[in-house]
Amino acid sequence: MFRNREEAGILLASKLKRFANQEGIVLAVPRGGIPVAFMVAKELGLPLDLILTKKIGHPQNKEYAIGAVSLNDHFVFPHKGVSEEYIQDEIRKIRLRLKEMESLFVGKKKQESLKGRTVIIIDDGIATGNTLMGTVQMLRRAKPAYIVVAVPVASMSAMKKLSEEADEVIACVIPWDFHGVGAYYEDFHQVSDEEVLYFLDKFNKETRRIA
Repeated sequence: MFRNREEAGILLASKLKRFANQEGIVLAVPRGGIPVAFMVAKELGLPLDLILTKKIGHPQNKEYAIGAVSLNDHFVFPHKGVSEEYIQDEIRKIRLRLKEMESLFVGKKKQESLKGRTVIIIDDGIATGNTLMGTVQMLRRAKPAYIVVAVPVASMSAMKKLSEEADEVIACVIPWDFHGVGAYYEDFHQVSDEEVLYFLDKFNKETRRIA
């Protein structure tokens, strides 16, 4: 069990050492992935950025992802009985929320190019993997050289699923009997907007000081 997300990030970084100081970038899934990604990027000497995507939930079960949406792209897995009207309506709603997050967390900062780089996507854990599947599909269009999905804990089914999309999937813990991401943390509080801003600001200050 991890004490908190920061400890999980340090342990995850130890599994990613070969990517240190390469032509790469760490992309954090907000909000829970930010403290983990902060530690990974810091340990590996890589830049840190956000991957602003959200899942499209199935109309009969919003927690079940049938695709993912970014600010300028989307990917949907074919599902019977899901209308195009529903999908387009969800895309519009999700993009409004993503724009709010962009304004709050990113501001006017220009997103870094991913072309030809190693992209390491970080979250605090993966249950189903469906949202990240769509995220990886969208990132492929940016033509990165290599896509890694790395998390402290993931279900076996998510690992198998994501291994078919990402170039590599890494997890510190892959339980046989998965009980949800939060079960593997002593402290799994909901990360606030203020905490996200704290970690981003701290990373930028530390990076400038080292440079």
